[in-house]
Amino acid sequence: MRRVVLENATCALLALAGSASIAWLGLQEIAWGGDYEQEARPAFEALAHGHLLSFLQRVPAYGGSLVERAPFALIPGLWGGGEQWVFRLVAVPGLIAGAGLGIWLVARLRSQQRSTLIKLAALSLCVLNPLTLRAIEFGHPEELLGAVLCVWAVLLAQRGRAVAAGIVLGLAIANKEWALLAVGPALLALPSRRMLMLLCTGAVAALVLAPLVLVGGGGFVAGARASALPGATIFQPMQVFWFFGHHSAQAAHLLGAAKRDYRLAPSWVSAISHPLVIAVAVPLTALAFSRRRRENAGPTERAARSGGQANPMLLLALLLLLRCMLDTWDNVYYPLPLVIALLVWETCTLGRAPVLALIATALVWLIAWPSLGLSVDLQSALFLAWSVPLAISLSATLYLPGARARWRLPRRDGSRELDRALAVPRAAR
Repeated sequence: MRRVVLENATCALLALAGSASIAWLGLQEIAWGGDYEQEARPAFEALAHGHLLSFLQRVPAYGGSLVERAPFALIPGLWGGGEQWVFRLVAVPGLIAGAGLGIWLVARLRSQQRSTLIKLAALSLCVLNPLTLRAIEFGHPEELLGAVLCVWAVLLAQRGRAVAAGIVLGLAIANKEWALLAVGPALLALPSRRMLMLLCTGAVAALVLAPLVLVGGGGFVAGARASALPGATIFQPMQVFWFFGHHSAQAAHLLGAAKRDYRLAPSWVSAISHPLVIAVAVPLTALAFSRRRRENAGPTERAARSGGQANPMLLLALLLLLRCMLDTWDNVYYPLPLVIALLVWETCTLGRAPVLALIATALVWLIAWPSLGLSVDLQSALFLAWSVPLAISLSATLYLPGARARWRLPRRDGSRELDRALAVPRAAR
C-alpha cells in the first residue's frame, strides 16, 4: 500500500506540475479581442460583482459551461482579486479534469506493466497537450473539461454504472453541445439500464441549463439559436468543405486585410454543416449496435475475442473525428476531445503507446502554427491528408471483422481478460 501511495503521489505531483505549466503559459494575460474577452468575461464579471441575473443574461451559447464553472469565478473575491484572476480560476476545472484522467491512466498502465515512456506520453497528453494550451489561449478551457467528461461517461458505462455515467454525460452536454456525440458510445458501452442513464443525463443537463433558458432575452438562447443557423463568416480551413468555398471581396472585408486568402462558405455548406455532424453520428452508432449484437449472438468466448470491434471508446473517437471534419467552425482546439478519446482507446483497449493521439496532436499543432506561415489552402490539404485516412482506418477497425488485430500489441499480463470482461455485456456472460 505504501508503494502504491508513493507511486500515485509522484504521478500526481507530475500532473500538477504539467497543469501548472500550461496555466502559466496560457493564463498570464487575457487575450483582448478574443473569445473569452468578448463572450465569457462580461458574464463572469457580473457574477463576480454579485449580479446573478445579469450573469444569466450575458452568458454565450455555451452558457452551461459557465454555470458549471461559476463557483471558481467567485473565489477571487475572497482576497479582492480582479478579472485576471477570474480568467485564471475558471480554467481550473478543465485542468483538474485533465490531471485526474492522466493520473488514472498512469495507474492503469502501471498495473499492465507498461514502460515509463508510455506512461509519460499518456500523462503528457492529458496535462501538457499543446492543443489544451491553444484552447486556453482562445478562451475555451471548457473544451478539455468536456473531453474528459465524455471519456469518463463511456468508461463508467463500460463498468455498468448507469447513474454515474448519466450524471457525467449530462454535465458534458450542458458544458458543450458537441458532447451529444458521446450519447451513442455510452449507450453502446452500458450493458443494461440504458433508459436510466438517459433519464439521468437529461435531468442533469436540464438542471444546469434551465436557469439560462428561463431568463428571457438572455444571450444563451440567442447564441444557441445563432450557432444552429448558417454562419457564413465562420469558415475554417481544417474541414472537408474548405475547397468548396471561394475567395471574394466580401470574405476579405469580413475577415480583414491580413486574411485575404481565406474563403467564403457557400450557403448550402453553412446550412448543412452542424446538422450533418449529428446526422452522420446516428447511423454510425446504430451500425455499431448491430455489430455488437452479431458478436454476442455467437459463443461467449468468440464474443469476448471480437468484443473490441464495437468498442465504445473507438466509436467516440470516430464521431469526434467526423465532427472536426464536417464542422466548418473547426478551430485548432476542436481536435482536443478526439485526442483524449484516442489516448484512452489506445492505452486502455489496445494496451499500447498512444501513437495516434501523439501524431494527431503534433499534426494539428504544426498545421495551425502561425510561425510556419502555411497558406490556408495548404493547411486544409494537410488536414485532409491525415484526417481522411484516419477516419477510414478507425471505421474499418470498428466495423470490419478482424481489423482490430492489426492494432493490438502483445499483452504481458492479465489485462486482456479485463478488457474482454468489459467489452462483453452481462447478458452475454
